[in-house]
Amino acid sequence: MGELKPLGYNRFLVISVGTGSANKEEKYNAKKAAKWGIISWLYDDGSTPLLEIISESSRDLVHFHSSVVFSALKSEDKYLRIDDDTLDKDESSMDLATKSNLENLVRMGEKMLKNRVARMNIDTGDYEPIPDNVTNDQELKMFAKILSDERKSRITITERRNE
Repeated sequence: MGELKPLGYNRFLVISVGTGSANKEEKYNAKKAAKWGIISWLYDDGSTPLLEIISESSRDLVHFHSSVVFSALKSEDKYLRIDDDTLDKDESSMDLATKSNLENLVRMGEKMLKNRVARMNIDTGDYEPIPDNVTNDQELKMFAKILSDERKSRITITERRNE
């Protein structure tokens, strides 16, 4: 077996685009959940607590882990997370495919592009705007330029080898 070498996270560009989530609301509390039986964990008052908890915790852990790794390796600028956790119930619904809701989602996506780039504060778990006044749109264009330049460089190298 060969020697393990560090991956060099400064060579990666990671773009993570979320589907958005509802406003952070306290739908459940320990006092209420302590009285639930099996059925209430699966379905309670129009929602699915167990599925929501699993889904949200999984998403949050992936973002937290990615933020910690890129931060520890001084490569925060190589990880871009675009998401919105201020959606209302209709906006965050995965099965509301009405024309007006779809149009609203497009508007929200355009608004998210205009938002400032935010990174997770690994001490609090909250996303905070970075000090630079850079928007998600500008950051995506910068990532695209880096990738385009890399591709051109690789094509040039390949062409020189084939001469």
